[in-house]
Amino acid sequence: MLRRTLVGASVATVVVAGTVTYLVSSGSDATTSASGKPSPGQVRQYALRDMTAGTAAKKVAGLPAASTEPFSLLGVTWDKPRSELRGTVRVRTRDAASGRWSGWREVEPETEDAPDAREGAARGSRGGTSGLWVGPSNGVEVRVTGHGRTLPAGLRVDLVDPGKGTVGSGTSRPRAAGEGGTDARLAAAADPIDSPAPGDSSSATPEPSAPAGEEPTPSESPTTATTATPTPTATTAAPSERTTAATAVTAPKPAMVSRAAWGADESLVKDPPEYDTSVKAVFVHHSDTGNSYTCAEAPSVVRSIFLYHVKSEGWNDIGYNFLVDKCGTVYEGRGGGVDRPVHGAHTYGFNTDTAGIAVLGTYTNANETPAGVAPTQAALNGVAKVAAWKLGLTGVDPAGKTTLTSMAPNGTGGKYPYGEKVSFYTISGHRDGFATACPGAQLYAKLGAIRTAAKALTTPAVAVTLTGATNVGGRYYTKSSVTVGWKPVEGATYEVRVDGTVAATPAAGASSAALTLQPGTHSVVVHAKYSDGSTADSPASTVVADVTKPVFATPPALALRRATVNTTAVPVTLGWKATDNALLTSVKATSPAAKTFAGTTTSWAATAKPGAAQTWSLTAADAAGNTAASGISRSVALMPEGQSTRTGTWKKTTNSSYLGGYGLYSGSKGASASWTFTGRSAGLVVKRQSNVGAVVVYVDGAKVGTLDTRASKLAYRQLIWTRSWSASGKHTIKVVVAGTSGRPIVCIDGIAYMR
Repeated sequence: MLRRTLVGASVATVVVAGTVTYLVSSGSDATTSASGKPSPGQVRQYALRDMTAGTAAKKVAGLPAASTEPFSLLGVTWDKPRSELRGTVRVRTRDAASGRWSGWREVEPETEDAPDAREGAARGSRGGTSGLWVGPSNGVEVRVTGHGRTLPAGLRVDLVDPGKGTVGSGTSRPRAAGEGGTDARLAAAADPIDSPAPGDSSSATPEPSAPAGEEPTPSESPTTATTATPTPTATTAAPSERTTAATAVTAPKPAMVSRAAWGADESLVKDPPEYDTSVKAVFVHHSDTGNSYTCAEAPSVVRSIFLYHVKSEGWNDIGYNFLVDKCGTVYEGRGGGVDRPVHGAHTYGFNTDTAGIAVLGTYTNANETPAGVAPTQAALNGVAKVAAWKLGLTGVDPAGKTTLTSMAPNGTGGKYPYGEKVSFYTISGHRDGFATACPGAQLYAKLGAIRTAAKALTTPAVAVTLTGATNVGGRYYTKSSVTVGWKPVEGATYEVRVDGTVAATPAAGASSAALTLQPGTHSVVVHAKYSDGSTADSPASTVVADVTKPVFATPPALALRRATVNTTAVPVTLGWKATDNALLTSVKATSPAAKTFAGTTTSWAATAKPGAAQTWSLTAADAAGNTAASGISRSVALMPEGQSTRTGTWKKTTNSSYLGGYGLYSGSKGASASWTFTGRSAGLVVKRQSNVGAVVVYVDGAKVGTLDTRASKLAYRQLIWTRSWSASGKHTIKVVVAGTSGRPIVCIDGIAYMR
């Protein structure tokens, strides 16, 4: 975890005058993590009970340890996350294979890290000690002794069984020969910077490293050392202050074990990830889970930390953004995308715009309690790789400095007052942002070497611009020509490559090159070679060369539509379907009105002026600038109710809201009105309100249905029914009063039709 884990000497009894001592209770309050479904692990939680009563020393010394279900990591937690446990936490465990009990070990109770208040408070997060990796175990004894203070409420021990993990598809390296089981397949290390990673060993003896003093804080100049690059070495001079955007850099993405591959149970993550605006710095941690793990067990350690953070401490996800084991393997931490600025929970007060990288293990000095070890060269390489790549995504110099603002509310344990602006190395240790020993003296002393190695992995980023082409969704479209531009670096030479083949070799100092592309989709890359022999490629730009015009697969067609009619505007719908071999971007109407539509649009709700022919013209355009035009000419007319042929009783009603200033109405069942016209589309215009009834509609002598003219609100000149034909012809529309019970009257206002 992010806190210190202390390994104490074996003790037989705990006798402290005036103290409160707790012992774990056996059995029934264990909880699992997945509601009966298969899970990559589970956490069992046992409440600690008050052992103060009686003649405390003998009773505490004589209580037996508890047998438990299997677990491999443990920690003690309590109700309030910012409450301190001022006392001693001692544990001992029983090895599941041998049945032997370990000596007593101390676990440090600290509150130096947590999610920001906005994340932790909502879900009832808990305080806790660091998690201690003890390997497969099935028994535990716990003693918590207060140092003259009341112990925090809700004390319990959390036993984490990491399970065997889920078989994911996201591992970035193949299974090593001879590895077995879900975890073992992940044991091989990622490629080191300059030397083979140490092999996995159950002895857990790290690669030797010369002892070093602690590195100065960011306000001091780092010490000088001379070690060949790119092996991590101490920095030779204090770097200048740099902001995120000052120097564009990039570094290769390291091999990485995905969450799916190490077995994250995503069902436990209840809230989506939060994102910052950038990553200005990374904070290096040690997990402080001990050094007894093997590299084959590392995925289990990562999974255990995840479960402890989520199930025991109540966080939404694992706190770190990345983790690195002693063999140099990099693991994806908090979910949300390794290449995105995911807001973590690793450095309280400075989680914003930073990323946390934890090295699995304890890296305190050898004479400290617990005794730490020196980090392996492979682990240092792994941290340098992921730090260089992550910072490079936002153009941050891994050997530079940046300024961050403390976000820890005053009185909650932050190292700096809320709102204070603090200067940090862009690769800093946890202790730089919080009053803690993390990442341990021996790892902290190597931060200068990590910065130097990360700097050696970076090269100036090749940023390109493309002109003469249209950018749509990250793809560029042109008919054939495009100009590629870049900002040249002194002494560098450049090549422009199209589909992997050199297409242009600009002269020294040139900042652009013109390309003529054959039709098709191409990948365009600018390759830079710098004076020091290093090279870099720009991100590949996809350019589509297209000379094919769009096609109107369905030509424009005009039809009446149901809406309100007036003497100058009849509602119509213009429909079409345009396609393109690459990407259709727009369809523009040029007459009878100008309007622009998206390429996916296939209709236009418009109005036509009655009594005159109108041309409806469309132009389709693709992303490359190719166009095609199509159109039709149509005329729309109104035939008022007075021009109908009627039977039965019809009465006239005068109102300026009707077409022509009057309408006809009838309540006589069987009364009819008919209109004969020549056209290709027609519709019935009526008055609608709550007390009118239905008409039976006939077209060319055939009944087509019954149409209810009722509506909840009064509305005049409503075109409520339409019929279209494939070609213009002579047709008759007839309506017959249906005599609807309780509301027999219907009011007609004529028809609209299209020639």
